[in-house]
Amino acid sequence: MVSYINILKLCVGADSVEDLTDWQESQRHRWPKGRAVHVTRMWPKREAEVLAGGSLYWVIKGVILARQRIVGLEKVEGADGILRCALVLDAEVIRTEAAARRPFQGWRYLDPGESPRDLPKGRAREEALPPELAQALAEIGLR
Repeated sequence: MVSYINILKLCVGADSVEDLTDWQESQRHRWPKGRAVHVTRMWPKREAEVLAGGSLYWVIKGVILARQRIVGLEKVEGADGILRCALVLDAEVIRTEAAARRPFQGWRYLDPGESPRDLPKGRAREEALPPELAQALAEIGLR
């Protein structure tokens, strides 16, 4: 049995989960119905584990705040002729408990046991904490 692995990625340019969802909504016409796409340079070596139930966890302003289920990987060629990996995502953005992360380049694998829990559906619509407060609470273990 193949267990799954998640991917962790910085959400560059976003100050909130709403920034992410607004940007994805503006790009929806470019993607397959019910999907979102994020193109990255490197193909996951652990492809089978990623596709066995993994999600892309988004780090926004130093804090994991949301995830999207990864439903596929596709090869895409950039305008520069370089092959890249398109992470095909479920369109639903699921809010998670806040978990602080230091900056990094590219993406990282994230073990399911270290992944923050999803927020209950009722809490997903609550006003988000300011990023600095969410990060401070996550750093001391009060997610």
